[in-house]
Amino acid sequence: MSAEVPSGSPVDLPDHIDRAVLKIAGVVVLGAIMSILDITVVNVALPTFQVVFGTPTDPLPYSTVAWTVTAYTLALATVIPLTGWAADRFGTKRLYMTAIALFALGSALCATAWSIEALIGFRVLQGLGGGMLMPLGMTIMTKAAGPHRMGRLMAILGIPMLLGPILGPILGGWLLEVASWHWIFLINVPIGLVALVYAWRVLPKDSPQPSESFDFLGMALMSPGLALFLFGVSSIPGEGTFNAPRVYVPMAIGVVLMVAFVFHSFRPEHPLLDLRLFKNRNLTITVITMFLFVAAFFGGLLLVPTYFQEVRGESTLQAGLLVAPQGIGAMITMPIAGSQVDKHPIGKIVPFGLVFILIGMFGLTQLTATTPYWHIMLELFVMGLGMGATMMPLFTSAMKTLKAHEVARGSTLLNINQQIASSVGVAVMSVLLTNHLNASKLAGPAMASLHDPALADKLPPVAIAKGLADAAAAFADTYWVAWVLVLLTVIPAALLPRKHEETHLLDDEGRPPVVVH
Repeated sequence: MSAEVPSGSPVDLPDHIDRAVLKIAGVVVLGAIMSILDITVVNVALPTFQVVFGTPTDPLPYSTVAWTVTAYTLALATVIPLTGWAADRFGTKRLYMTAIALFALGSALCATAWSIEALIGFRVLQGLGGGMLMPLGMTIMTKAAGPHRMGRLMAILGIPMLLGPILGPILGGWLLEVASWHWIFLINVPIGLVALVYAWRVLPKDSPQPSESFDFLGMALMSPGLALFLFGVSSIPGEGTFNAPRVYVPMAIGVVLMVAFVFHSFRPEHPLLDLRLFKNRNLTITVITMFLFVAAFFGGLLLVPTYFQEVRGESTLQAGLLVAPQGIGAMITMPIAGSQVDKHPIGKIVPFGLVFILIGMFGLTQLTATTPYWHIMLELFVMGLGMGATMMPLFTSAMKTLKAHEVARGSTLLNINQQIASSVGVAVMSVLLTNHLNASKLAGPAMASLHDPALADKLPPVAIAKGLADAAAAFADTYWVAWVLVLLTVIPAALLPRKHEETHLLDDEGRPPVVVH
């Protein structure tokens, strides 16, 4: 796409991460921070959206406002395969700056949303920009750093994943408390402007070289199919039953479109997702492991700030601060895992991370309305340790087992798998929580009003305590599902390579391949 390396000349790069790479890494990390931070910033605002776009006495269902997260991650998944094709035609630098501008524009429009439907629509636009930032950034960094520094490169790119869980809820909570919900989106505008100038000055120019055609039919099948399926799932709480046209019609259409997509993917020379790569056993196991892990972990992550606000009565800022230990745990283990993945097989790293997550998440299945905060924070910290030892090693190992000409398509497959898993996890966990709350007659207004001081004059303390206990039980029951998903993840993780894999990332001319297509 951009690297202007003379044919037949191998890339001569130092073993350490030098200053030139760090300058480019700053651009990539800043873009990735915007994209990833916006997921966790919005997480803490979901209870606010329930009231703002509903009413204090009749707030929107939790599963409805959760679409502000689901729509964003679905948009990320949609645009990832388009990124490499567009970069070939317009240049990596130009497209990266366009993505930043689109993300900032989407953020500004989100702040003007007048309804939950408008906000969800603007979040899609924001996600289309954000979805290009991470894969383009990986392409830029791979060219700059070279394949022999992949583990340390992934550790650098892991910085946004560390800052997101720590700073996102805190920043979101603080902005909601001192300003308004509009500012969780407006804050991206000045950051985007800084990132644009930084990218313009630092990123090297590249020459677009149009290559393969784009699978527009594949995109027309996959993206609407998945969105319709998840819309049907998310409609279950509102309908109160699976046997309702609003539920089963979009789900059925979605399944048909996705099945058609699978059959279609084996026909074009350059499909949207190259499912032929599943012939690679290690890649297949990694994709399955990552899907289960991401769905459970990120779906469960969505619930924690809401528990603190609606069950414990904490402010948005306090809820954000209480979630921070999870990010701190990841901050400790992610750099260690990033360095070890160059030295040890993935099958000896990831299982340890999953054990930490199982231990921490089991504690969340025991949540009550009076669980000591230090218990919850310790559990989140342990989960963070596990996340840091799981996510990047999985991605890095899968890439290293691919041959040079497969890396671009493999990266696309892994990135889309991650975003789809996150969308599915968020949709499923929010639906389960809403159903549990509905069963306890605590959905929306009942739970929100349990901390209203005026309620003490109307209900006896025993009734209020019972309501809070039922609400906490709804969260605990939902976490049981997430815990079982993590437990199932152990099965494919046990099949990950336990011998050091030979990297195939250099091509025949000694050059690192691009990482997205």
